[in-house]
Amino acid sequence: VFPLVSVNQILLLLLVLTVCAILYNKVHQVPLALRNETVDLESPEEMEEEIPVVICAAAGRMGAAVAAISSIYSNTEARVLFYIVGLKTTIPHIRKWIENSKLKEIKFKVVEFNPMVLKGKIRQDASRPELLQPLNFVRFYLPLLIQKHEKVIYLDDDVIVQGDIQELYDTKLAPGHAAAFSDDCDLPSTHEMIRSVGMQNTYMGFLDYRKQAIRDLGISPSTCSFNPGVIVANMTEWKHQRITKQLEKWMQRNVEENLYSSTLGGGVATSPMLIVFYGKHSSINPMWHIRHLGWSPDARYSEQFLQEAKLLHWNGRYKPWDYPSVHTDLWENWFIPDPSGKFKLTRPDS
Repeated sequence: VFPLVSVNQILLLLLVLTVCAILYNKVHQVPLALRNETVDLESPEEMEEEIPVVICAAAGRMGAAVAAISSIYSNTEARVLFYIVGLKTTIPHIRKWIENSKLKEIKFKVVEFNPMVLKGKIRQDASRPELLQPLNFVRFYLPLLIQKHEKVIYLDDDVIVQGDIQELYDTKLAPGHAAAFSDDCDLPSTHEMIRSVGMQNTYMGFLDYRKQAIRDLGISPSTCSFNPGVIVANMTEWKHQRITKQLEKWMQRNVEENLYSSTLGGGVATSPMLIVFYGKHSSINPMWHIRHLGWSPDARYSEQFLQEAKLLHWNGRYKPWDYPSVHTDLWENWFIPDPSGKFKLTRPDS
C-alpha cells in the first residue's frame, strides 16, 4: 500500500499533466480552415458581406423600382441590401408598397435625396423634361448616400434583372478605376437595334463638338460611349478622385456654355459621366446590360437573345409600364401591383 502522501502526489502530477496537455492543444491547435477537412461554414467576412444595390423611386414610376427590386430578389441567393432613394414626398408611398407586398422580406433602407444639392447645376431642357428630374442625378452622389460599403451597384429603375446579381457585383474593376459601365459598342447583336432606332453610341451623340470646351477635351467624336444606367462603383476610388466634384464642375459649365443638354443624346446625366470617366472606367459584361428596349415602340430583339440576357434596360421614351412599348411581358413577370392602387399600368385595353 502506497503511503497517503504518495497517492496525493501522483494525483497532483496527473492533474498537472492534464492541464499541460489541454494548454498545449489550445496553443497548437490547427485553425479549422487549414485542416484537411471539408467544412460547410463561411468565414465571418463572407457571412457579413452584403451586396448594396441603389435604386431610385420617383413619383409616377415607383412600379418600375418595385419590378426591378422584385427581379433582383427573386433571382439570387446573395444577401442584398437595397438602398431605395426618393424625395421626401415619395418615400412614404414606396415604403408602404414594400411593407404590404411579398417584398416585405427584403432588407432595405430608404434614403431621402435633397434636390437642393442640384441648385444652379441643371440647365433647363424642354425637349426631355423627364431627364431633369432630381433623382436622375443620384448616381453622381453615391458616396454621400451610401456610407459603409466599398463596392456598390447602381441601377436605373427601368431595368429588370434575370441573372444572379452576385455575378454583376463580382465585376472586376481595374486599379485606379472608380466605376465600371457597359460600352455602347460591345455587342454585335445590339448594333442592328441601334441603327434601326437611330440611337447614338458615340460621344458625338452626347457632346456638342462645336463648343471649344468640348474640343479641348481631346476626345474623338467617334469614341464609343457608355451607358451609366448600370454602374458597379468603387467608393474608395470615387472619393479619392473626387468624382462627385468633377461631375458637378461639368454640370455648372453646361449651365453656362450649353455643352450637351440639347444634343441628340439628350443625356443631361450621361454626358458629364462620359467626360469624367473617359478612358478611366472598367467594363461590365455586355449581357449584364441589354439596353435600348425603350427607344422605339416597334424595334424588337429576338426572344432567344432576351432570354439569355442577364439584365434588360428600357432606356428611352417607351417604358414597359406605359403604352406603347415592347417586350412588356418580360417586365410584367416581376411587377407587383400597388397595394394603395395609386400606380396603374397603362395598357391598350385599360
